Amino acid sequence: MAVSKKQTKPKNGKIDITFLAIVLILLTIGLVMLFSASYAYSLEYYDSSYRFISRQALFAVIGVAAMLFVSKIDYHFWRKFAWIVYGISAVLLVILLIVPPMVSGMDVKRWFVIGPINFQPSEIAKFAIILLFSSLIAGNYKEMKKFGFIAFLFAILLLTAGLIVAEPHLSATLLVLAIGVVLMIVGGMAKKFIFAGALAGVAGIVVFMLSGAISYVKDRLDYWIDPWADATGKGFQTIQSLLAIGSGGILGRGIGQSRQKYLWVPEPHNDFIFSIVCEELGLIGAVVIIIAFCLLVWRGFYIAMHAKDKFGSLLAIGLTFQVGLQAMLNIFVVTNTIPNTGISLPFFSYGGTSLLILLAEMGIVLSVSRGSNIEKT
Repeated sequence: MAVSKKQTKPKNGKIDITFLAIVLILLTIGLVMLFSASYAYSLEYYDSSYRFISRQALFAVIGVAAMLFVSKIDYHFWRKFAWIVYGISAVLLVILLIVPPMVSGMDVKRWFVIGPINFQPSEIAKFAIILLFSSLIAGNYKEMKKFGFIAFLFAILLLTAGLIVAEPHLSATLLVLAIGVVLMIVGGMAKKFIFAGALAGVAGIVVFMLSGAISYVKDRLDYWIDPWADATGKGFQTIQSLLAIGSGGILGRGIGQSRQKYLWVPEPHNDFIFSIVCEELGLIGAVVIIIAFCLLVWRGFYIAMHAKDKFGSLLAIGLTFQVGLQAMLNIFVVTNTIPNTGISLPFFSYGGTSLLILLAEMGIVLSVSRGSNIEKT
């Protein structure tokens, strides 16, 4: 898995402008909607309407600079650090489980709090799995038909997922598992392993859900099926989200005109920001944003298909799939299509460090496009 000198030469090609434009469009709309969704909550609890948007805008500026900087670095450079990044993510996840919860009032262990900065090690773990699996599969693609190597990859994946689900953080667990499995399938995993893994996964999920071992999961399933059974408690957020979506209608109330953001939807700047988007921009605005995410995924996969090597292709697929799947899961949660799993909407939900990591990852995709076989016009 050594990287040749020829591979590490800087690429002088042009970045994919289409992909960059889609990222910047989503980021811009996300900042506008974050300010609209957050100012009432921010004023009520922090005596300033600009607390969230000012911080997010700062991280957005730094993130865009980081994205452009990373895009100029040959993506093969990151391959040398695949195991190091994975090791760091695993250690952070273990430490997180040992120390007491760092966010007051929360019974979950998802965040490290260092001064004014909060970050989730699961964000690093997602990138670590993408980087490590891309490196291992690209360097050992002939082994993808052998049980031993597939078992090794699954062991890495299940270890990471196990540490994340223990927080508990179900959405991040699903993302990590899905990313790893998709990379293995794209990387050439034998069909018999795909079918066996699918059966084992379904059986594991059924047993896990029926066992009732984690009341956290059972509660979320209960108020997903009938949020009105506890309308002022655990079903409150989902009900208020649905009311916001429904009141938006086809054209929406207009930017800044949401009613549900006035302390009805809990923390409207976080996981449920899409409900405020639907209320203010309506069905048409929501569809436009969904199309933008679909275009991002399409262009990311297009870059992957034209990458010059398997490592670059897998890297672009993994990073793009992560954004697309996370956006889809968030929208499903907000519309109560699936249980509430606590998942953010990329480019929209508040979170400076996660936005910074996301934009840096998009920079890696741009780096792949810089050295790709896409015809430049």
